[in-house]
Amino acid sequence: MASYLQIENISKSYGPKVLFEKIGFNINEGDKIALIAPNGTGKTSLMRILAGKDKSDSGGKIMFLKDIKIAFLEQEYDFEPERSIFDQIMTSSIEFTKDLDQEHLWEYEHRVVKFLTSFNLTNPDQKMKELSGGEVKRVALTQMLASEAEFFIMDEPTNHLDIDAIEFLEGYLSRSRCTLFMVTHDRYFLDRVCNTVMEMDHGAVYTYKGDYQNFLEKREERIANYNAETDKVRNILRRELEWIRSTPCARTGKARYRINAFYDLKDRASQVYTQKQVNMDPMKGSTRLGTKIINCKDLSFYYGDSCYLDKFTYNFQRYEKVGIVGRNGAGKSTFLNILTGRMYEDDPGLLTGVIERGESLKIGYYHQSGMSFNPQDTVLDIVNDTWLLNRFLFPHEMLNNKIEKLSGGEKRRLYLLTILMQQPNLLILDEPTNDLDIVTLNILEEYLKEFSGSLIIVSHDRHFLDKLVDHLFIFCGDGVVKDFVGTYSEYREYIKEYEAEQRSQARAEEKAAKEKAAKAAAANAPAQEQPAKKRKLTYKEQKELEQLEKDLESLAAEKAELEEILNSGTLPYEELQKASERIGQILELTDEKEFRLLELYELM
Repeated sequence: MASYLQIENISKSYGPKVLFEKIGFNINEGDKIALIAPNGTGKTSLMRILAGKDKSDSGGKIMFLKDIKIAFLEQEYDFEPERSIFDQIMTSSIEFTKDLDQEHLWEYEHRVVKFLTSFNLTNPDQKMKELSGGEVKRVALTQMLASEAEFFIMDEPTNHLDIDAIEFLEGYLSRSRCTLFMVTHDRYFLDRVCNTVMEMDHGAVYTYKGDYQNFLEKREERIANYNAETDKVRNILRRELEWIRSTPCARTGKARYRINAFYDLKDRASQVYTQKQVNMDPMKGSTRLGTKIINCKDLSFYYGDSCYLDKFTYNFQRYEKVGIVGRNGAGKSTFLNILTGRMYEDDPGLLTGVIERGESLKIGYYHQSGMSFNPQDTVLDIVNDTWLLNRFLFPHEMLNNKIEKLSGGEKRRLYLLTILMQQPNLLILDEPTNDLDIVTLNILEEYLKEFSGSLIIVSHDRHFLDKLVDHLFIFCGDGVVKDFVGTYSEYREYIKEYEAEQRSQARAEEKAAKEKAAKAAAANAPAQEQPAKKRKLTYKEQKELEQLEKDLESLAAEKAELEEILNSGTLPYEELQKASERIGQILELTDEKEFRLLELYELM
């Protein structure tokens, strides 16, 4: 396969902090790679270097295959607020579209509209300044996907997207033949899209073919092997140390190369790989929680003509863990502001109904716009607890770093720590996974599983929801909120089954309507035409009828076989999706052939 990208000896530092040094790797055609590394180790910096927005400190080489189309998706999408969605995309795509003839330009515009519709952006004339963060991300993705580039490079493509948008993107990329290099924290997305995991760790790059679980297993093996090698080096070092001490070097003329080798051994022997862990034990205790948490009765909220909550009634329980999902703009964050009492301050509108909060309630609210650090403050200024900071992945050498020097994920991690330190008994998290690396997410999940209070989570991270919540509030739009008992994956299976039943029912109704229409037409035909219809089939019609009967029998057998495979639960995701699509095609073909068969029977 062709090599799409070769990187050699690139480095990046900020002041004394080395992000990566003289790293190199290769990406071949067909690779779909997820890059994993802790926050602050240079993932976004690497992406910006590839995009030509930044430069390597050490020079090095970045070589793309000649004439391949490349599309970059950065975390922040630059746009002109007054432009319409469509104009913004076309203006930003000028380098790609300038050489297209009229026919191909029309095709590109058609693809743009198609992707906007798939991302539920149905008004291309809407101004960019009117869009939410998630909608802006969908515009950026539309521009990238419509280019039909051979090589996509993406930095956190699922950040700020709702789950419907994530699942559409996931399906498209998993079916696409594109080559892909991306940073993501979404583990389900990673598994369903990528075939390779690349890890950037301690200044080196490691590549693992396979899924996320394989990465975890192989990484453990690598670390164990590294530490075992360190033990061997230490044994050699002890022998060399005895030799070095045996007599003074100057008197015996000891070989200089062996003395130099001793110091190299000493340096290597000190390199024990320890995986950073966050000890959350001191924060597991929460303030005592009474029997009343938050009771809601007939809560409604209107902003102008839009209804975000319609007569919502629910009493939250102690130790309950609830997830909240729904499309961007459906009212999820507004709902959290109502629960916490921030509504009047942040979202003036018409709120009716009754809401009661328990006297012992202590809310910890992690919300999307909650960070308000002074950029000149240090990490230690924000959280004056070195022991705790160290266990939350802020080592001693980072404590005096100014906030302005931290990565987006490090700021989020620090902000999360300030919330957890308050020892709330109701923890409300609004999109907590945005900008957090996978290591931090795993640690946070383990903490939240043991959290001794109540928990409310708004998240687009399906893995995060599946591991933590007992039930879901589904925000359906127009103020409608449905309660689903189970995990998010169970909810999606329920929706798929429901939609399949609806399609089957619609097909049955359409088929019945066609049969009824055919019979009515036959009954209303003039009497003299009736004998003409009842005739012997021609040779060609007879052969067609026989073939239709064989085809229907074959389609029924294929459908039964596919259903058996689907129910086994053993198919990989990509094959599972193909099987599901094929069943849909079989149902459509069956309807067409049955209708034609009915027409031939009517002639007999």
